[in-house]
Amino acid sequence: MVVGVLVQIASSNVDKIFDYLVPDKYISSIKIGIRVLVPFGSQKVEGFVLEIKDSSDVSLKEIYDIVDQDIVLNEEMLELGKKLKEETLATLISTYQVMLPKALKAKAGVNVNKKFHTYYKLMDKDYVGSSVPQKKILEKFLEKDEIAREELVLISSSALSTLVNKNVLLPIVKEDYRVKYEVLDDDRKILTLEQQEVVDKVLVGDYSKPYLLFGVTGSGKTEVYMHIIEDVLKRGKTAIMLVPEISLTPQMVEQFTNRFGNQVAALHSALSEGEKYDEWRRIARGEANIVIGARSAVFAPLKNIGIIIMDEEHSDSYKQSDKSPRYHARDVAIKRGKYHACPVLLGSATPSLESMARAEKGVYQLLTLKNRVNGKVLPDVFVVDMNRESKNSSSHLTRQLLEEVNKTIEKGEQVILFLNRRGFSTFVTCKNCGEVIKCPHCDITLTYHKSSHMLRCHYCGYATGLPKVCPSCKNEALSDLGVGTEKIEEELHNLLPNARVLRMDIDTTSRKGAHKKMIKAFRNHEYDILLGTQIVAKGLDFPLVTLVGVINADTSLNIPDFRSSENTFSLLSQVAGRSGRSEKSGKVLIQTFNPDHYAIRYVEHHDYLGFYKEEMKVRRNLGYPPYYYLCYVKISGKDMKLLGNEANKIKRSLERNLKNTKILGPTPLPIFKINNIYRYGIILKYKKEDKLKDILEKIIKHYQSNTKIRIDIDFNPSHFS
Repeated sequence: MVVGVLVQIASSNVDKIFDYLVPDKYISSIKIGIRVLVPFGSQKVEGFVLEIKDSSDVSLKEIYDIVDQDIVLNEEMLELGKKLKEETLATLISTYQVMLPKALKAKAGVNVNKKFHTYYKLMDKDYVGSSVPQKKILEKFLEKDEIAREELVLISSSALSTLVNKNVLLPIVKEDYRVKYEVLDDDRKILTLEQQEVVDKVLVGDYSKPYLLFGVTGSGKTEVYMHIIEDVLKRGKTAIMLVPEISLTPQMVEQFTNRFGNQVAALHSALSEGEKYDEWRRIARGEANIVIGARSAVFAPLKNIGIIIMDEEHSDSYKQSDKSPRYHARDVAIKRGKYHACPVLLGSATPSLESMARAEKGVYQLLTLKNRVNGKVLPDVFVVDMNRESKNSSSHLTRQLLEEVNKTIEKGEQVILFLNRRGFSTFVTCKNCGEVIKCPHCDITLTYHKSSHMLRCHYCGYATGLPKVCPSCKNEALSDLGVGTEKIEEELHNLLPNARVLRMDIDTTSRKGAHKKMIKAFRNHEYDILLGTQIVAKGLDFPLVTLVGVINADTSLNIPDFRSSENTFSLLSQVAGRSGRSEKSGKVLIQTFNPDHYAIRYVEHHDYLGFYKEEMKVRRNLGYPPYYYLCYVKISGKDMKLLGNEANKIKRSLERNLKNTKILGPTPLPIFKINNIYRYGIILKYKKEDKLKDILEKIIKHYQSNTKIRIDIDFNPSHFS
């Protein structure tokens, strides 16, 4: 027997199938989709079995060993990987590796062992025990059929050993999963007529087209999702539930486990590698029927899928942009939906322009939830013009916002304050010479974090202490400018000393379980104010929150990107939607230096469709999606001069070969240098270009052996960075 193996080496030079002989002792265990250990040059490497043949005409090396007894990549995943390779121009091995937890990837630096626990079962029910400890142990089995060793040794380890030796108790070794879910009471709600109509359409509709659920914040989309999944499970099928942020996962998992118990499994980056490995195997074994998680959960090894749901479908976190394969979870979800002949439901209060345009054209089926479930109106939104306010105050919190915060807390209600920038200040500068302290490895200013008294680079991770003197002029004239969540927290403590403030950003939530603890503490009213970055903007539901304050709405508006207006509208609409979700009415204050910008104006009136129409005009005039497709070619390297020359060569090659494509660049990326690597970008705009992928593949192949130049291709990028 001969097997074709794809080795787990991340290089395009070896991204192909290599044949190996199978020793007789392994023939019965060989299956397509398992991993084997093979010789590769002077190395021993793992690889996936993709082909099985009877023989070969050439002399072959033998495989060393079989890594898996069970299939790791089934037929669906193998085909999906090939499609992703074709569509993203990634290596085939990278498309398979993105589907798996690190414990199943070669050379991942992760050594994950299965955890086992010993349980005991009563075999001789007539035995009464010859000592007091034995009798106490036996009494335990009146309550349970199986009891963990840890519980019984607390009574007496010697008595336990005696009962085992007498065959009264039988030890049973079971694998013990690391993730434990707490199941509380299910807060099941009766659907409104509007919600029920959506559920019915999805369950009995046409599965050949994805559904787009456009539902205002507070319209009960999560309850709709759970009713659909409940029906799917009754028919013996499984479900995938995607959420965009890790911060949303604990809340969603809690809601789902309260309804569905241990049928739920979670897959997201907040889990340890051991926990991910356990959850992945629970899913693969069919022990969990519902998978909840962020982007990569779309690859969950479920069988017989009956529904795939993507909540907050507009979020750019569903696009993997930082490494290959640069896929979008929405595209993968639609492919899996076709494979399983099941509906795909995309939900959002602010759908992406591309999705709404597809719904208008009939590519997607549009469903709507126009009303909040409790009959409450959307919160009142007030825009505060900072061009006037900032002259009268040194604080970043206006008098109007502070008064509203005070009133809200006095009524026993809660506040969410949103600022999409972490740290104490955005940069440190010298008042004497104007020097701005930058990262030595990146073309970006360092952010000052007062709690640790450190300057940090939010791109490469470089950190250094705050110097006492300016590194340029040597004067003690350093001053921190700009504002981050840490500085706002300090202002709140000074201005509202009695208010209980909880800051929630990447810095405060880096510890395991921090998201869940913070959300629980705020829901239990242990804090009055939740201050945070976009972690607090989406999906969270707190009944006592009646005021939302946006401290600087212009943070995302000023980013040099064609999606900046859309991202601003979505972000502000989502955070505004956290207010007044229960019986009490809500209010939103937005501080901005651009009060007349259309993205701000449409948020003020909760007018998604008005924003959509205006933004579509802008996109059409500038030639951006959804009117054009985009491809982003990134060229990077350590030698700036060589890089510039090669970037211009690539542009000339593209111009010669692509006649139906607009080519912009090469231009330095917004942050030209990251971690001592310089970066140029070329933007390709096209409606139809049959030769595009062939030309790009030739460029990739031309540079694949060049260690000084790296080429990255990103189709339909979420941003240019």
